Amino acid sequence: MAPHLPWLLLQFLLLLLGVSSAAQAQVNITLGSSLKPQGPNSSWLSPSGDFAFGFRPLEVNPSSYLLAVWFDKIPEKTVAWYAKSSSDGQESPVQVPSSSVLQLTTDGLLSLRNPSGDEVWSPRAPGVAYAKMLDTGDFMLVGADGTAKWETFGVPADTILPIQVLRVGPEDKLLRSRLINTDYSNGRFLLAVQTDGRIYFTLKNVTQINVTSAGGNSMGDFFNRATLDPDGVFRQYVYPKSRKARSLWSLQWKAVSSIPEDICETVMVNAGSGACGFNSYCTFDGTKNQTSCLCPEHYKFFDEEREYKGCRPDFVPQSCDLDEIAAMAQFEMTTIDRVDWPNCDYEQYRPIDETECRRLCVIDCFCAAAVFDPNTKTCWKKKLPLSNGNMAQTVQRTVLIKVPRSNNSESQLSSGSSKWKKDKKYWILGSSLFFGSSVLLNLLLISILLFGTYWGISITSKKKLRSPQSSGSSILPPKLFTYSELEKATSGFHEVLGSGASGTVYKGKLQDEHATNIAVKKIEKLQQETEKEFMVEVQTIGQTFHKNLVRLLGMCNEGTHRLLVYEFMTKGSLNDFLFGDARPDWNLRVQVALGVARGLLYLHEECSTQIIHCDIKPQNILLDDNFMAKIADFGLAKLLRANQTQTNTGIRGTRGYVAPEWFKNIAITSKVDVYSFGVILLELVCCRRNVEVEIADEDLAILTYWANDCYRCGRINLLVEGDDEAIFNIKKAERFVAVALWCLQEEPTMRPTMLKVTQMLDGAVQIPIPPDPSSFISSLP
Repeated sequence: MAPHLPWLLLQFLLLLLGVSSAAQAQVNITLGSSLKPQGPNSSWLSPSGDFAFGFRPLEVNPSSYLLAVWFDKIPEKTVAWYAKSSSDGQESPVQVPSSSVLQLTTDGLLSLRNPSGDEVWSPRAPGVAYAKMLDTGDFMLVGADGTAKWETFGVPADTILPIQVLRVGPEDKLLRSRLINTDYSNGRFLLAVQTDGRIYFTLKNVTQINVTSAGGNSMGDFFNRATLDPDGVFRQYVYPKSRKARSLWSLQWKAVSSIPEDICETVMVNAGSGACGFNSYCTFDGTKNQTSCLCPEHYKFFDEEREYKGCRPDFVPQSCDLDEIAAMAQFEMTTIDRVDWPNCDYEQYRPIDETECRRLCVIDCFCAAAVFDPNTKTCWKKKLPLSNGNMAQTVQRTVLIKVPRSNNSESQLSSGSSKWKKDKKYWILGSSLFFGSSVLLNLLLISILLFGTYWGISITSKKKLRSPQSSGSSILPPKLFTYSELEKATSGFHEVLGSGASGTVYKGKLQDEHATNIAVKKIEKLQQETEKEFMVEVQTIGQTFHKNLVRLLGMCNEGTHRLLVYEFMTKGSLNDFLFGDARPDWNLRVQVALGVARGLLYLHEECSTQIIHCDIKPQNILLDDNFMAKIADFGLAKLLRANQTQTNTGIRGTRGYVAPEWFKNIAITSKVDVYSFGVILLELVCCRRNVEVEIADEDLAILTYWANDCYRCGRINLLVEGDDEAIFNIKKAERFVAVALWCLQEEPTMRPTMLKVTQMLDGAVQIPIPPDPSSFISSLP
């Protein structure tokens, strides 16, 4: 008998195990039963033990629990369903701490309560007699007649199981992807059944793609599920269940089919980022049936876990203040293979070669990437954010990404220092020859270098003497006038042309052979600040010469008298020209706009000392016989040394034309003039003042508001209503309004430089859609 004891003991133990399993895998769950996240009663099993319903600890936070249905016989314990609750219209997964309780009450109510006793979830099914966890993976609340009052199959999460049916119905009948694999919050994708019986894959409120059911493997050999994954792909998975299947398959879930086959190519949208986030690109690995999101070079994910949020540059974006040489020194274009962002084009060139395509993107501060097609010799510029990025073998075009040059220290050099670098190489070449040459040859080289240096200096000096800035004629120094000369020329300062903050301007005529008409500005205050302002004005204006600037002819500095003598502008001010009884010709207005822009470009970037005017307004823009616009009144100008870019000063300027930064106590740059020019540009387009106080409606009374609204609505015609010439040139009018809105950006760094402004006005570059200015109110002190 003794040899039989171990065998009998084994049979007994197996019997006990069977009884224990049968006890846990209840067929019916009776009223009054309950579950807790921790301990032996944390779940209810199906009869076979394949599935369990109860509490699952979260992967990212094991102290928090999900109410779920999962595959219980596999190590992964893969979740097939999880409870959700709605609050304020937002649906979220039910997550509770360890002291929570789920109870099937004696009243037939399934209720989940937190440690405080508050109910956090309940299906509210009437007439429940008991509950069941079925081998199909469906958890049911059942009535006395055996019919299901509520079931998990009826409110799916992100997964459906064999024999489960998706029905036409409200949003709780949809499959919703998770945000990411470890975050059960609602993700970006939906899958729903339409009325025609087909299943549609849906990217939220954007596109719908018809899908069909896919075949599966034997239920007896494999567990099956179909899940709408976080990447938007609806995949069918199998897991080896029987011994036979395990011999053919590794112990893991494997995707055997997916819809769509390549989500990267399927989800292409006009509005939105596509399958991956902005500035990212999507790639699909067919062998692994896996989708990935990647960032281009010098970009990184906003969130490494939530890659769908997209990528951002890991460098400071290109400033629009850089000139072409500085831009080329700081940035370059790098090639990225088999990747394309099909949207975001804002400018196209054809025919063109790849080298020029690269250059045009590098020097354009709006350009983040370029695409070159060698077959059609076409170049497309793209701006941020890049959308619908896709990596595929079918991409045959050359895609270029703008990135900072690796030699960052050198990339900060200005064009002047770049010239020094060239000279430095020249001297290094000479020194290397010194050490490897004979004495006679070294003396010869020294002579050549000195001779070349002398001539280089001489030629440069002659060029400076011979070629004044932006002009073809010599600049004469301002003439010194006596007070009595100017008093006589103005007939005792009789005819007033205008007045400003620092003085009054009178009309006069010189007693020379040409009887030259002049405008004499009389500085009327002798305060210390005014004295300094006068001297600054004389020194500065005397060194400037440009066809779009009013010329300073002379000055008087006699005793207490301070006067400036300017050329006389016969057509008066832009204020009189633009806001008179008759509407000026459209072409003349265009000419004035371009002239003012070029004059400001000279002041900001081309004269020896950068000048910020600080009071650009129609009264300070004068017109000559040919209606050429010339900027006047540098009495309010703030001068910057060559190595300065900004300054702090008191508030200056005129109501309606003042940039917002004047009121924020921050550094002032040349962008204040850009802002003022934007206002004037709108006035030139619309032939009306920026502020019309007699109009009650504020949106119409303030031109910047109205122009912005009309532009956003595509109704530029309203701005030029009744102006036949402007309507005939509506495309140019729209371009000018777009330039003005760029100039009116509240953030100074968002405004273009005057160089970029002139290029956009001339049509040399295409204009991206300007951001909607957040506020113009600050421009009205």
